[in-house]
Amino acid sequence: MDPLIIAGRCFSSRLMVGTGKFASHLLMAAALQASGSEIVTVALRRVDIDREEDDLLRHIDRDKYLLLPNTSGARDAEEAVRLARLARAAGCEPWVKLEVTPDPYYLLPDPIETLKATRILVKEGFVVLPYINADPVLAKHLQEAGAATVMPLGSPIGTNKGVRTRDSIAIIIEQATVPVVVDAGLGAPSHAAEAMELGADAVLVNTALAVAADPARMAAAFAKGVEAGREGYLAGLGAVRRQAEASSPLTGFLRDET
Repeated sequence: MDPLIIAGRCFSSRLMVGTGKFASHLLMAAALQASGSEIVTVALRRVDIDREEDDLLRHIDRDKYLLLPNTSGARDAEEAVRLARLARAAGCEPWVKLEVTPDPYYLLPDPIETLKATRILVKEGFVVLPYINADPVLAKHLQEAGAATVMPLGSPIGTNKGVRTRDSIAIIIEQATVPVVVDAGLGAPSHAAEAMELGADAVLVNTALAVAADPARMAAAFAKGVEAGREGYLAGLGAVRRQAEASSPLTGFLRDET
C-alpha cells in the first residue's frame, strides 16, 4: 500500500488506533500489534504522560508507535491548548489530535473553539490533527489555519453506525489540501473500506476494536478493510448506474448464426 504522509512524515499504515474502552491493557496491546498501525491516540485525561511507569503507557512501545495525545474531554479552546502544552512539556512530540467536545451526550465537536485552538497551536509549532463534524467549510478554514489533517466524523463517537456523513466527507476529500482522516463511528471493517473507497487518506478506530469479542482479530480485519478500500480507490471504481448494463454482449448468440 502506498505510504501516508502527514506533515512530511511517512507512515506505511493508513489505520490509526485509539486506546480507550479495552477490557485490559494486554488486549489493547494485542490489538495494536494486529492492526499494523503506527499512530496511536491516547486521551491526556486518562494517563500521566510524563510517568514512564503509567500502566497504559507501559503497554505502548513508543519506539514503534507515534503516540498521538488527544485532548478528549476539553470543553473549549483554552482547555485543549493547555492539555496539548502539558503533553509537549512531558516529552511528547508536538503532535496533537485536537478534540473540543463541550456536549457530553453526543460528543459533537465545537467548530468555533476547534478553529480557535488550531490557530493557537499551529502558531506554537504543533502538528494539529483536528476532529470535526463533516463540514466542508470548516475543513477549508482549518486547512488555511495550518492544520496537518482534517478528521471528519463518520458518525458520532462510539456509535458504530458507519459513514453516515458520506456526502459531506466526499466534498471535504474533493477540496482537501491535507490528508483527510475519517474518525469516529466506524463499527465494522466494511465501514473502513467504504471510507477509504471514497478517497479518505486514513481512518481512526477505537470502539469497534475495544468492544469486539476478539479485539486483535477485529484489528486485523480493519487493517484488511483499509487496505482493500485504498486499493479499490486507487484502481478507480466504476460509476454507479441507475439501470443494468450487461457485462457480456447481448448479440452474437449461437442461435443467431443458424
